[in-house]
Amino acid sequence: MKKIKVIQSDDVGKRLDIFATDFLQAPSRSFVKNLIENGKILVNNLKVKAGYILREGDGIEFLQTEPETIEAVAEDVDFKIVYEDEDLIVVDKPQGLVVHPCQTTKHGTLVNGLLAKVKDLSGINGKLRPGIVHRLDKNTSGLMLVAKNDFSHNILSQMIKDKSVERKYLALLDGIIWENSGKIENFLARDPKNRMKYAVSKSGKLAISNFCVKKRYKNATLVEFSLVTGRTHQIRVHSAFIGHPVIGDELYGKRVQELNGQLLHSYFLKFLHPRTSKQMLFMSNLPQYFQDYIDKLQEYVD
Repeated sequence: MKKIKVIQSDDVGKRLDIFATDFLQAPSRSFVKNLIENGKILVNNLKVKAGYILREGDGIEFLQTEPETIEAVAEDVDFKIVYEDEDLIVVDKPQGLVVHPCQTTKHGTLVNGLLAKVKDLSGINGKLRPGIVHRLDKNTSGLMLVAKNDFSHNILSQMIKDKSVERKYLALLDGIIWENSGKIENFLARDPKNRMKYAVSKSGKLAISNFCVKKRYKNATLVEFSLVTGRTHQIRVHSAFIGHPVIGDELYGKRVQELNGQLLHSYFLKFLHPRTSKQMLFMSNLPQYFQDYIDKLQEYVD
């Protein structure tokens, strides 16, 4: 159904993609950018760029506002299964792999690959997220839990909610952190100026990250993060909040040409098995690109 909106003074000066994302309550800003690029959102009957700055009286015409139907189908996707039994799977997700299908990535996700490799997955999270108990960002690598049935999914989800699943990450942060350890505690919510980002906000949800410095370099610090809560982009936002964004994180820091994303790796996972109560512990080595970047750095000498 076509929609038309005439811009009033309150919306003057906004970017078209940001305005349209809020107006349509779209699933993501990327979804809206695709509509603009394909001529499905016009300004004064003309195709414009996503960054077009709105002026009073502009007529915005929305020719397509409903997301396309997407399905999760079995596909050959490259990722490593490090453990599997009748109840759960532990995977080592590579950087660049989206966890489940969405409007901007309909194929080639971890879920597509799981459907091809695993006979049974829990159905609690629906057809697009079978087995997914928790997620990692597209450009965050490392260990993830996947449930093969609803019994294990319910227990694992509750364990994560109760903070009894121990998850640790290694991140290379920009600049030198002088404190050997510390805690970052605040509230995070979606950034009203950029729906792709999250920001510190009193109206947000509590987010707590503990950190420990592993090694200092001349212009960087290798840090271990232990999550108390698991908010979206939590480590990335917290790192930027203290003035030391994750290296390679172009959303919260700056792009590094030789990297394809942030140097953030989920390397440690410990929990009690949902059926046997046996302690399960898994560790993952840094990806080669991460280690190669570190190897080029000069150590900090006091």
